[in-house]
Amino acid sequence: MATAWVERRLVAILAADVVGYSHLVEMDEAGTLAALKALRREIIDPLLAEHHGRIVKLMGDGALVEFGSVVDAVACAVAVQKAVAEQQADVPTERRIVFRIGVNLGDVVVEGDDLLGDGVNIAARLEQICQPGGVMISGTTYDHLQGKLGLPMEFAGEQRLKNIDRPIRAYRIDPGGLPPAAKSPRLRRGLFWPLALAALLILGLGTGIWLWRGAGNPASDQRPAIAVLPFVTFAADEATTRLANGLTEDIISDLARQTGIDVIARASTEVYKGRSTDVRQIGRDLAVRFVLEGSIQRDGDQIRATARLSDTTTGAQIWSNRWNRPAGDVFAVQTEIAEQVISQFEMLTGPVKSLGLTAAKRKRPESLTAYELTLLGVEKQLSPTREGMAESIQILNKAIEVDPHYARAWVDLAWAHDSAKTFGADAKTSSQAALHAARRAVELDPNAADAHSVLGHVLATTGEFDQAKSAFETSLRLNPSSFSILVYYIRWASTFGEPERGALLADRAIRLNPNYRPWAGGFLRWAYFMAGRYKDALQAMERQTPDNYSKHAWVQRAASFAVLGRAEEARATLGETLKRYPDLTVEDYVSDPSFNAADREHLIKTMKLAGFPACAKPDQLARFAKPIRLPECGT
Repeated sequence: MATAWVERRLVAILAADVVGYSHLVEMDEAGTLAALKALRREIIDPLLAEHHGRIVKLMGDGALVEFGSVVDAVACAVAVQKAVAEQQADVPTERRIVFRIGVNLGDVVVEGDDLLGDGVNIAARLEQICQPGGVMISGTTYDHLQGKLGLPMEFAGEQRLKNIDRPIRAYRIDPGGLPPAAKSPRLRRGLFWPLALAALLILGLGTGIWLWRGAGNPASDQRPAIAVLPFVTFAADEATTRLANGLTEDIISDLARQTGIDVIARASTEVYKGRSTDVRQIGRDLAVRFVLEGSIQRDGDQIRATARLSDTTTGAQIWSNRWNRPAGDVFAVQTEIAEQVISQFEMLTGPVKSLGLTAAKRKRPESLTAYELTLLGVEKQLSPTREGMAESIQILNKAIEVDPHYARAWVDLAWAHDSAKTFGADAKTSSQAALHAARRAVELDPNAADAHSVLGHVLATTGEFDQAKSAFETSLRLNPSSFSILVYYIRWASTFGEPERGALLADRAIRLNPNYRPWAGGFLRWAYFMAGRYKDALQAMERQTPDNYSKHAWVQRAASFAVLGRAEEARATLGETLKRYPDLTVEDYVSDPSFNAADREHLIKTMKLAGFPACAKPDQLARFAKPIRLPECGT
């Protein structure tokens, strides 16, 4: 029986999509479409015309373009990425339009105007693993480019691509390191008019069936993200379990120091502990592309550790290693795991911006005993009570006796002293002890981001806001992806005169830790409220029960309902607040010296709207050095 003839041809295929397109449209439909039209008019149409590209088809927010020449395809891809990056440079990051582009040279099946087959699929899959703003090309493309374009190309390894049986050689091109792209004045029907039209069709039909990649998919993020699952141990003793927890936390901290990586906080990966979960599901749950898993066992004076890195888009294991070392080498193992993971990131996604591995390394303890005591001291703080804080301080002081130069122990001691104030410890004595410990931690390890963070917090509580902001800025520079550092900063962002930045960093904190614990909700609520994002402030309170609300939470809950026009809920919350705090007045509340002038103005306006009593009794304000008096209350 004769086989029907199928038309085939060898072509270069360019696959492109807009990173996070669904999210961009959700934030600002009109603005996104206008930006796309501008890019089509100023950049895309002229470049497609110049390089003789033909639109094959649209796929939601993506497109396939055919070229008769592989040189034209790659030159066009690089020119587009370079020119778009320059045009978008002044656009806020969260609204910036960024593309991924994959290019393959292959034999394809021709059906009318459409192209089918592996040649097309490989281009699309390469685009999926491409770093935002970059170009990923296949080995066949690379082979035909030799000596023709002179582009710097980096081997990205043999990739296992979805639904492609054989491994595919891949090479990475970073347009950011190339000279600016020339802009052609010529206009022609090109890539972005169909994309914008598809977007309008999607919105008009009210359905997502055109989308082949949503904003929640890890491939839609603008930089690689990783989830570090809790390292497992099969030992029953608490000490080994504590060591595994410490190893997990330290690896997260080391990875978070790299500014080009988003690292999910441990609270959001803890839910997978002891569960057998497909890494692809974890990728969908947490919107990450990579998952790191591992184990650690202790046998006398020896440890055995394993680690493996998987790609959540395919479920494939990318890298693994194992270590058999003396127990005292556990800190070297931590560093090696982080370094090797970063090396894999750079092979797969491009260079990772960081302080440099040498500068980013934290000083390790000289004693495993000091490390284990510190972990135990921190454990005592997780269920905060007066007795627990006292025990934590005692244990951490023992760790410092064992290793006086271990900065991490001093950091956790500072937090313990600061928290002790909440449970009845003398405020002045505790503040002085916390400040001493924080300063000592920074002195011992200037590269310890958490040391600068606790110093910033303690300084802020004492009213030294300029010094506090400087310390926080250092901590954010040293570790931009630490959930705890972000959360402690946003508590003070409005005090530093940056409420909008505080809210944006709160968004980032939730991205890094979507399963954040209730304690963090108060900081997030504060940041959102002070930035005028009242719905978000109310939502941040949902992880706490009313019995756990602080006075600040009750005040801001009532005020948020009032501003949002939810009068009945505002009245009910006001009544409950005054039942709990019968002497609460606007004057009394805003006289707290930790508020700046803008904070006070914001609070006065919203508290009055909620119906809080304005005027305090004179004796209520006696405890304040500079009490605030409202005009209607006299002097």
